[in-house]
Amino acid sequence: LLVEKMWCTCTSQMTDLLYTEKDLVTSLKEYIRQEENRLEQVKEWADKLDSLTNTATQDPEGFLGHPVNAFKLVKRLNSEWGDLESLVLKDTTNGFISNLTMQRQFFPTEEDQTGAAKALLRLQDTYQLSANTISNGDLPGVVHKSRMTVADCFELGKIAYSEADYYHTELWMAQALTQLDEGEESTIEKVTVMDYLNYAIYQQGELERALELTKRMLKLDPNHQRANGNLKYFEFQLEKQRKAEAEKKEQEDKKREKKVLDKRDAQRKRSKDPLPERKKYEMLCRGEGVKMTPRRQSRLFCRYFDNNHNPWLLLAPVKQEDEWDRPRIVRYHDIISDSEIKTVKELAKPRLRRATISNPITGVLETAPYRISKSAWLYEYEHSTIEKINQRIEDVTGLEMDTAEELQVANYGVGGQYEPHFDFGRKDEPDAFKELGTGNRIATWLFYMSDVSAGGATVFPDVGAAVWPKKGTAVFWYNLFASGEGDYSTRHAACPVLVGNKWVSNKWIHERGQEFRRPCAMSEME
Repeated sequence: LLVEKMWCTCTSQMTDLLYTEKDLVTSLKEYIRQEENRLEQVKEWADKLDSLTNTATQDPEGFLGHPVNAFKLVKRLNSEWGDLESLVLKDTTNGFISNLTMQRQFFPTEEDQTGAAKALLRLQDTYQLSANTISNGDLPGVVHKSRMTVADCFELGKIAYSEADYYHTELWMAQALTQLDEGEESTIEKVTVMDYLNYAIYQQGELERALELTKRMLKLDPNHQRANGNLKYFEFQLEKQRKAEAEKKEQEDKKREKKVLDKRDAQRKRSKDPLPERKKYEMLCRGEGVKMTPRRQSRLFCRYFDNNHNPWLLLAPVKQEDEWDRPRIVRYHDIISDSEIKTVKELAKPRLRRATISNPITGVLETAPYRISKSAWLYEYEHSTIEKINQRIEDVTGLEMDTAEELQVANYGVGGQYEPHFDFGRKDEPDAFKELGTGNRIATWLFYMSDVSAGGATVFPDVGAAVWPKKGTAVFWYNLFASGEGDYSTRHAACPVLVGNKWVSNKWIHERGQEFRRPCAMSEME
């Protein structure tokens, strides 16, 4: 009996264990299914990235010259590789996680991803590009075309939303929704996209559109809590708006004739107002700047230049071209060789850091949101090529280089720019270059060390001049009149790079040492 009871008990327990095991087998099969699915996802990811990186590494600068490629690289490393890490976290047999963890310190941050997104938005505004154009990768001069996914567009819209930039939120959420409507597969749900889009439209005061979109949301998800609340709110606000408009209609009819006159007066006034600098800057960047009159154009020449019989230029004069007359901007062709450019870039690359500006109050160098590039300073004692370049600038300009700043090398990548600024210190900035002890910046010499597929011009908004990058050339202009007064027409900017990679190097030449090389003038504006 005891044996039977024990058997019964054991059978009962074993039966439970059988079901437990069955459940475990079911769980194991689910795990295997998920594991196979996980590994298939990892394999697809690896194959996709293998193909992409093979293509990209054949021409890194060209590939990263496309702003979408640059944005997606930052997004992949900041977000998507983290997702992959979570996917394979339990599989450490091949050392992947330890390697990924070690490499993570070099990954871009959330701030970097936001910066890359803002660069795309900046390009969109400056060059008046539609979200669809950017998403399809249809940019001028593109070699490595790249299309944005729904998730990419959604991410851009979210970043704009987080900055309360509802204009760009609408553009990119609308683009994400369009691609979903066209059948693109994505983990981002339509209702989620429409929720952001709806809010952005409402924030811009378009109640009727917001209401229509809310109704569409409710067709997809009738139980969407926020959409149901918005439906009532928007209907109430629209009815209130219509009543207010009806009440004012009679008064508006009476005032209509006067309003027409007022609008005409306002338009006349606006037509006389100067175009805001930002608009002029963006127009010049797009190549829509002021066109020089034929008479002025006829006074611009090309010539061989030996700088008043400079001994070093007698047998090999340089090719000089007038780019603009007031202020006088000249370009020198074939002024730096490919081998010299290669040396300068190799010296600069390990030292590239976020570019700085001189604080107008303290004179201290610091970073600024309106200058987006990376730069490095090269000294002539470091390499004979730098010494030769400095000597060449002195021979061509006739100005003393001993008091000039060191050669600064700058690289402008995706969306890289330097907004309108002066190179010289103004009267309200008496300490701008006090630490240097060499006076104000009398002149600027700028080498173009790469061609740029699209964008990247140097523009002068006050006068309408635009100088486009051409590898191997340099441009030169005086920032100060001979009297020492600042030439405010030299206010200039570096346009955002739309496609390509822009390398420049510049030499800021100072007043000290130029007393006999460029004598002072008696007239302030001379």
